Amino acid sequence: MPKNKSHSGSSKRFKITGSGKVLRERAGKRHYLEHKSSRLTRRLTGNAEMAPGDAKKIKKLLGK
Repeated sequence: MPKNKSHSGSSKRFKITGSGKVLRERAGKRHYLEHKSSRLTRRLTGNAEMAPGDAKKIKKLLGK
């Protein structure tokens, strides 16, 4: 049986941890940063864990 190809767009956006959690970047930190407060931009740094329902879909796209 052939291997499943992972969705290339999803593989660039999401990462799966060793324990199986799906991590994503927070939205809203790409442009217009001079209009956003420093407090907001600091809050948007780092990775966030996906919601369980969405994580199931993402794992399917990534072939996991």
